Amino acid sequence: MIKRYIEEKIRMDFNRKKVIVVLGARQVGKTTLLSAIGQGHRKILSLNCDNYDDALELEGKSSTELAHMLSPYELVFIDEAQRVKNIGLTLKKIGDLGLDTQVIVTGSSSLDMADEINEPATGRLLTYHLFPFSLSELAAFTSPREERRLLERRLVYGFYPEVVNEPADAKRTLMTLTNNYLYKDLFAYKGLKKPDLLQKLVRALALQVGSEVSYNELANLLGADRGTIEMYINLLEKCFVVFRLDSFSRNLRNEIKKGKKIYFYDNGVRNAVLSNFAPLDTRLDTGALWENLMVSERKKRNLYAFNYVNMYFWRTHEQQEIDLIEEADGVIRAFEFKWNLRGKSKLPKSFEASYAPETYEVVTPDNFWPFV
Repeated sequence: MIKRYIEEKIRMDFNRKKVIVVLGARQVGKTTLLSAIGQGHRKILSLNCDNYDDALELEGKSSTELAHMLSPYELVFIDEAQRVKNIGLTLKKIGDLGLDTQVIVTGSSSLDMADEINEPATGRLLTYHLFPFSLSELAAFTSPREERRLLERRLVYGFYPEVVNEPADAKRTLMTLTNNYLYKDLFAYKGLKKPDLLQKLVRALALQVGSEVSYNELANLLGADRGTIEMYINLLEKCFVVFRLDSFSRNLRNEIKKGKKIYFYDNGVRNAVLSNFAPLDTRLDTGALWENLMVSERKKRNLYAFNYVNMYFWRTHEQQEIDLIEEADGVIRAFEFKWNLRGKSKLPKSFEASYAPETYEVVTPDNFWPFV
């Protein structure tokens, strides 16, 4: 089994008497992770709250009832906890009990989880994120050399566990995922009224990977108002379909100050949305796929390692651009992504003069391992 990076980190948190929450999209391996964590423990209670009866076990229970239910076990797994009404209050009660039982909760979206958990259960939770496999996780299982050999395939099909483990069926797996699972929590969400618009929006975002995104242009393109577009993109972020980079701007008058780029957490999902699994040598979007892969891998790396880093892109009205800016503890690092090894890139002089970045790196297929 391919070991997940956060597994040992979660185990190390067992003695802190807090509820552990693992958030991530559907099908990224949360249930498999729980099974791995459960190895060596005999007394385990597993509740899958996609099943109504299991969700009902937790709804409206008093602290005494929860203690009676949970205390006989070493581990309690609560899968898809966003299905439990008032889950935040329930987790607060569990956290206040101070049981020896370790409770681990998973959720496939933070739509209701964010609203219902954070307020009542503040200070009682430890939150992790789980994504599709990372390049470093796969390289630890195979080898860096093997993953470099498979890099073109990863650019097209991505890193969802079933896609990696059953490569012959990757296309069907990804189409099933995007059609049946990707929007499941979104479609059930109380604020979503136009599912057709959502799917058109995701397709439009897939076509603009690596480019600056304008909410006004998307609204005009899709025949919707700007507020609806902004809300839907926010919901897509909370369901771990996409994430956003804002523009970096501090000093220069000609900098883009309110721009946004939107990336997909997984290249395979991006390509499935477009129904395009063509090989790289026939594609016109290889550079965008490479940029999406590198930015998403870096985001995984930072979140898994608890690197508290702000990520941006930089661009001026004169089309000077840097793909990724990272800022942490007052230190700025700049990165450019080039799939073509012959591509040239220089740090713009205006950026260098204004911000004096500590490093500037051009990340290519020949040197990406330290970056990811």
